[in-house]
Amino acid sequence: MKHPDTLSSPLRYRAAACLDRMLLLLVLAGVALFILYPIVSVVATSLFRDGQFTLEYYQALFTEKNAGLIRNSLFVATLSSLGSVTLSFLIALNVYTLRGRSGSLIRSGLLLTMISPPFVSALAYIMLFGRRGIITHQLLGLSINPYGWHGVVILQIIGSISFATLMLLTAFDHLDARLILASRDLGASPGETLRHVILPLMRPALLSVLLMLFTMNLADFGTPIVIGGSFRVLATEAYLQVISSSNLGRASAISVMMVPAAAAAFYCYSRAMKQEERVRMDGRDSAVPTPYTPSRPIALLARGTTVLFFAVMALKYGMILLSSLSNTASGTLTFTLKYWGDLPRSQWSSFGHSLVYSAVAAAGAAFLGILLSYFTTRRKLPGMRAVEFMASLPYIIPGTFFGLGYVAAFSHEPIYIRGTAGILILNMLFRQVSLTNKSANAHFATLNSNLEHAARDLGANRLQILFGVLFPILRSSFVTGFVSIFTSCMTSVGAVIFLISPGKNLASAELFQSIENGRYGVASVQAVLLILVTVGINLAFTAGSKRTKQRRKPYVFTA
Repeated sequence: MKHPDTLSSPLRYRAAACLDRMLLLLVLAGVALFILYPIVSVVATSLFRDGQFTLEYYQALFTEKNAGLIRNSLFVATLSSLGSVTLSFLIALNVYTLRGRSGSLIRSGLLLTMISPPFVSALAYIMLFGRRGIITHQLLGLSINPYGWHGVVILQIIGSISFATLMLLTAFDHLDARLILASRDLGASPGETLRHVILPLMRPALLSVLLMLFTMNLADFGTPIVIGGSFRVLATEAYLQVISSSNLGRASAISVMMVPAAAAAFYCYSRAMKQEERVRMDGRDSAVPTPYTPSRPIALLARGTTVLFFAVMALKYGMILLSSLSNTASGTLTFTLKYWGDLPRSQWSSFGHSLVYSAVAAAGAAFLGILLSYFTTRRKLPGMRAVEFMASLPYIIPGTFFGLGYVAAFSHEPIYIRGTAGILILNMLFRQVSLTNKSANAHFATLNSNLEHAARDLGANRLQILFGVLFPILRSSFVTGFVSIFTSCMTSVGAVIFLISPGKNLASAELFQSIENGRYGVASVQAVLLILVTVGINLAFTAGSKRTKQRRKPYVFTA
């Protein structure tokens, strides 16, 4: 007589095959419904009015007034991007040439400076240099106007340096040291090596980062609204068209006009990564000293830029903390807890919403990203590379575009979810899927397929291999993706600002609204709480991940 487990094996395999197809369908349906459909909806909304094809929304963009908005957008985006790339290159060069733990400390510091909404810099800028700013008014007795294009450029530069530096450091880490050593052995000076070897090798990365920053700055509406004053750009116009005028068609047309720049940035970035692969070494040995030491003037400039950046960051966060605990209305700096008492009760529920929505979105995005990578790189199913590219589209296009897409797609039948928690979670989730997908792709590339073959030989089905063998190995990718996505969801506002509703607000959106309305004291309290919560969650997960690695046991599956 056959063993009961043997009798049930065909049924178990059929059930596993059915669940496997359901997981694949989940990935495909998710990408189609919550990524492609919103994107198509934005384009359709910009081209149709009352069911009739029209170009009036695009024609309106080229009026004299809007031509000025286009010029303003291109001007500040170009200037900010060039400034950020220049300063970021100097900081990255400094880190690349450092010895010991200093480089690791700077990298960690760069990551910490990213754990806050980008427009928080505008709050600190106003409190320091505004008409009643601590430096300008309290210390220097000056009354200057901090608003205008110069404020937008300064804050966009400050806000993007950390991101740009980390991107450039990735390229620096994969430089072929042999070329640098050859240059030095042939008698080239540090300056000549920098000009003729390092800069040409870094050119693709510099160009790609420049274009990515240009796209980010072009789509930034928060900084121009808060600090721009009468200076307006296309992104602010798109925001105001939805929030103030409910003109979704015109806002969609403005957002569509930003996409070509984003697509060009992504194309150049992809080319840069391919070119980087051709010159990449197997990896730098951390025990081997960096084969390049810059000339003294360049070294001093790079180190000075690094010190200045972190001094500005310390001043920024210190000012936010000080503003939450002080009052300057009387003309002097007075300690007070008034703003903590003035914190709206709704803010606490908003914090709760942000924590829950971000956690659910991060877990879902990390899981779907790994599944997508599994079906693409491991199963090599036909058409999955195209699906993977579609999943990366929210990372290519501006956040405002993706937010407007959800307004256009899900504010009517057949899927009406506007005003619900679901639309916020889904927007957060599918905007971040690509992040874990790329991480899992890199992890899958290093895995030995013999583990899967062995499991299959022992009778394991595909689901057992996926959840019993691969997922435990990919746990680090899941945790890293979860933490990164959670942080991004907690601090971002570009897409979700169009989706919030009464009773469904988020902490980052309330912070933005407080700054926009001039409630700087309350905004400082909100910023402090948001930063503390985000940093705390990051530290908790990091510590938990380390403990898990220390006591992890090998997985044993049963066929």
